[in-house]
Amino acid sequence: MRAAIGIPLLLLLASEARADDLEPVLRAVKAEEQSAGFKPTGNFARSDLHVAAYYRCYYTGKLELPESYDALQLRDGTKDGCQIDDQKYDVFFYPIEAVSSGHAPVTQALAAATPERVATVVPHEDFHAQVRDLPDRIAEAASTLAGFLTGAAALAHLGRSEPSREAELFLRKAATINRYYDQLRRVYQSARDGEISTPDALDEKQRLFRALEQECAAIRPEPRSFNKCVSVTNNAGLAFDHTYTEYYPLLYQVFQTCRQDLRCTTETIMNAPKKRREAEVAEYFREFVAGHSPR
Repeated sequence: MRAAIGIPLLLLLASEARADDLEPVLRAVKAEEQSAGFKPTGNFARSDLHVAAYYRCYYTGKLELPESYDALQLRDGTKDGCQIDDQKYDVFFYPIEAVSSGHAPVTQALAAATPERVATVVPHEDFHAQVRDLPDRIAEAASTLAGFLTGAAALAHLGRSEPSREAELFLRKAATINRYYDQLRRVYQSARDGEISTPDALDEKQRLFRALEQECAAIRPEPRSFNKCVSVTNNAGLAFDHTYTEYYPLLYQVFQTCRQDLRCTTETIMNAPKKRREAEVAEYFREFVAGHSPR
């Protein structure tokens, strides 16, 4: 039996029709989170008229490719963008709909999003509270997967959509992002080692990003809740996305090993060793997959 979960009407943020559309999605998501074993959070229990979005500016060098968003340089932005020299740096301007805090409000940007996007973002942020002691790249991959799976279950419960393929489509994106990330890292390392010139490295960078865009564009059907290509076609966008994609294929294997059961998947992730090195936690998941795979 699903427990009743109070979510306020959002008439102040959107039209009455939009608010009536949003409230059932939030209720369904919170109910699915409870069924999947999430501990309750205070996220999205209120709206905030004063928050349109959270504006952030990530940037890095033209031949620098960090492993994750943690290693990118960061400044606050505004609704008008970033005051950063894009001739000197690769810049990613990100208007964020929600930031997990335990009391995150429904922002104007989230209220204006499609039901598919809302149903993905809300459990993504709520799952962060369940995995706050995991390494960042694993936590982001886990929250991404949990967001897709929980959101799909919520929308199915509402009878709003055909069976979701978002988690599978993101797997294809992740494999593509990870492959091109590795290729670009090798190019930049070759430039640092003096094996190729800076102009040649920049030319190869442009070629690889064009190829990445073409490969991402070929992903079908169109995802409904995420951008199927890199956030922005430069090093800042790729490093940012790599935070989410590096361990996504491994976490998707956990989902497959759990026979695509949401509760098994979330419990396995939440039972991972806490406050350990990334390699140790990744090994836990590999051992789970190996130990439960058919012989």
